[in-house]
Amino acid sequence: MTDLSLDDLRDELSDFAEPKKQAGRSAREERIIAGFEEIQRFVEQHGHPPRHGEENDIFERLYAVRLDRLLALEECRHLLEPMDHQGLLTGAKADQPGAADDMDIDELLSELDGAAGAAEITELRHVRSSAEKRAAEEIANRESCKDFDKFKPLFQAVQRDLESGARITRQIRKDAGFLKADIKAGDFFILSGQTAYVAEVGDPITAPNGEMDARLRVIYSNGTESDLLLRSLQRAIYKDETSRRVTQSSAGPLFAAQNEEGDLASGTIYVLRSKSEHPLVAQHRDVLHKIGVTGGDVAKRIANAKLDPTFLMAEVEIVATYTLYNINRVKLENLIHRVFDPARLDIEIKDRFGNPIVPREWFLVPRFIVDEAVERIKDGTITQYTYSPANARLVQRNKSEHE
Repeated sequence: MTDLSLDDLRDELSDFAEPKKQAGRSAREERIIAGFEEIQRFVEQHGHPPRHGEENDIFERLYAVRLDRLLALEECRHLLEPMDHQGLLTGAKADQPGAADDMDIDELLSELDGAAGAAEITELRHVRSSAEKRAAEEIANRESCKDFDKFKPLFQAVQRDLESGARITRQIRKDAGFLKADIKAGDFFILSGQTAYVAEVGDPITAPNGEMDARLRVIYSNGTESDLLLRSLQRAIYKDETSRRVTQSSAGPLFAAQNEEGDLASGTIYVLRSKSEHPLVAQHRDVLHKIGVTGGDVAKRIANAKLDPTFLMAEVEIVATYTLYNINRVKLENLIHRVFDPARLDIEIKDRFGNPIVPREWFLVPRFIVDEAVERIKDGTITQYTYSPANARLVQRNKSEHE
């Protein structure tokens, strides 16, 4: 091997030498880089660049504005391109609602001032922006409701109505139209696991975007209350995947021949007549009915009636059926049975193994009374009535106690 001079050796090893340190960056450049690295960490954590839009977190929206500003400044792009391993500077600026051009001047200058070099780009200044105000509304602090004793009976009544089937809860449709939905004083919602009652709706006010808003007083079932805007409550309900609206006790038909758009079928109320030759059944065949609720096909439900003691070990015929929507069928069935409990048939049937069974769903009730009960379920008044065997009619509960 040919001997190398020190100069030759230095040239040979130069490719492996430690690169020269770059000249120190200015404080402004360091701030720009630090701000860009925050955006990169956001992308690593969430898997996508920061986006505009009111449905996104306020910090994501601020990062999106910051990225727009960095894209717009050529000197920033030139500085950051060597470290842009995620390709954030190569894409076109997003043209979405809520972008920098749509922000008010205080909010825009507050966020972008750092990119221009006047202050730290990583600093989110506490200028009370409209976005921050909206976010604060949505997580408004609740405080103790000092007059909760006045509202407690309302929550108890709603709970009783839900248990009896007089009220139901409907899932909130997750579409843009809900944000326009009317929220009135007296409405109940299920929100974040709590029942929320809209106690007061203030005078209409005009929001910064020109839409109408109002200040609410909302009472919660845990004894707290909040003072928030109507549109803030709408957004909170919309974002909560478990939120539901509690219907009014007279909110219209609970079931019908055909469902309305968006309704979910829940089951069928059925009225059956037995073909049993049992003396007690034969004696009252015209007024003896089995009333129940099923989530399946009624014909399949009764296919093996003669082998089932709940069907009196005999074939049955279908007298009437009613399809129901958006309702808890177990609670509805319990409600119907409670109304007709005074006329419940007391009979013991032996199953095919000889074991005694006492069926609980047979009632000595004329068919027209069942139809009347159905109508009262539809208009929400059924909880006020019970069946009087002595009068063969539905009577109001306070009156039935004296008969």
